[in-house]
Amino acid sequence: MFQTIDVPVWLLVVAGVLAAMSALERIIGPGLRWLMRGRVERVVARVNARLERKVEPFKLMRRKDMVVRLLYDPAVLEAVGEHAAATGVPGEVALEEARGYAREIVPGFSTLFYFGFATRAARALSRVFFRVRVGQVAQELSDIDARATVIFVMNHRSNMDYVLVTWLVSGRAAISYAVGEWARVWPLAPLIRSMGAYFIRRGSRNALYRRVLARYVQMATAEGTTQAIFPEGGLSLNGRVGAAKMGLLSYIVGDFDPRGRDVVFVPVGLAYDRVLEDGLLVAAARTGERRFRPRLLRVAWEALRIAIKRAGGRLFLFGTAAAGFGPPLSLRAHLATGGDVESLGARLMGEVERVVPILPVPLVAASLTLGIPPAELVARLGDMGAVLKLPPGGVAQAETDGRAMLQLRGVLDASGQPDPARADVLAFYAASVLQRLEPVSTAEHSAARQT
Repeated sequence: MFQTIDVPVWLLVVAGVLAAMSALERIIGPGLRWLMRGRVERVVARVNARLERKVEPFKLMRRKDMVVRLLYDPAVLEAVGEHAAATGVPGEVALEEARGYAREIVPGFSTLFYFGFATRAARALSRVFFRVRVGQVAQELSDIDARATVIFVMNHRSNMDYVLVTWLVSGRAAISYAVGEWARVWPLAPLIRSMGAYFIRRGSRNALYRRVLARYVQMATAEGTTQAIFPEGGLSLNGRVGAAKMGLLSYIVGDFDPRGRDVVFVPVGLAYDRVLEDGLLVAAARTGERRFRPRLLRVAWEALRIAIKRAGGRLFLFGTAAAGFGPPLSLRAHLATGGDVESLGARLMGEVERVVPILPVPLVAASLTLGIPPAELVARLGDMGAVLKLPPGGVAQAETDGRAMLQLRGVLDASGQPDPARADVLAFYAASVLQRLEPVSTAEHSAARQT
């Protein structure tokens, strides 16, 4: 019994690995989870003490529990049955397909990551690229019911939108974004998911997928999760605020109970002196092909180059980035007056269009396009109630700054005249100002399209 035996080294290694795995699972793992849970609870309590809108319990659910809750929701199970009957596949196969969609959609929010890293990184990144300004904040925002679900509705100008708004709203709430398929790549996907974002396949016609997505959006809305959506369905290719696609809005309206928690939409207009993806967007508008992907290594290199210049004391900025927050719109009140989802979409995008701030580069681009002095253009915009966010030096400084940036980009030549070869870029930046000059909102008159 106590005799010495020879054991192969590989067997000893395997036994050691199995013992370590067992200890990790049964002893170390539970202890670590207990310690982390206590730390997370303390962080949540500290964060909620300063936030206007608390982090909701729904958002703090473990991801695998949320996936199970979504998968076995009666509406999803009904959709699984209908999908199995329509396609002829076994119910178990249809259920596994729905499980895959649920795992793809459901986020895994991390309070430690969101408030410990993401919001600070968003602030630093925004200030590396831009002078950040807030163009307008509607006074009614302070009167929103504390129990209401708040959904920020924004125009989509750049992928910097996520970064900018995350920082600007970090003192009020933790936002859950609806993010397109572009971000479903490693290492972006796990980082974005840990920020509470949920992924959507824009334009998908799969009925089962859309039912699973609809139920997740409805559950999150019913639980009071603060969200941010881009109803245009993608980045603007022409620089204008587009019409709303009805997908996410129709999910929210379709499950809304006026007797329960209200849903309040907050219009947010975003503007930039330099849209980082403008070259890609203008090219996509020219070819009509929306499936474009930025070269990630080139993006990382440019960001690093700018950060190094900033660290050296050089204010290498892309001008100003600004956000305007319009008056909130209650879904309960909208439906009570006979409104429907189409009129809701048009109304929201009209409000977004009205609060897009006017910045130096778009102002100069519009001035050159119309052939009128910037001072006259500013006067016209002021009479229309546009949100003007110009530098302290006023119109004169705005014209100087705007022209300098356009010349740096090669949009204007050395004499300050537009370069015909870059006319599409000039039009891209002028579009938001020209749209604001229109007597009736384009967004209100554009037919709302289905996703």
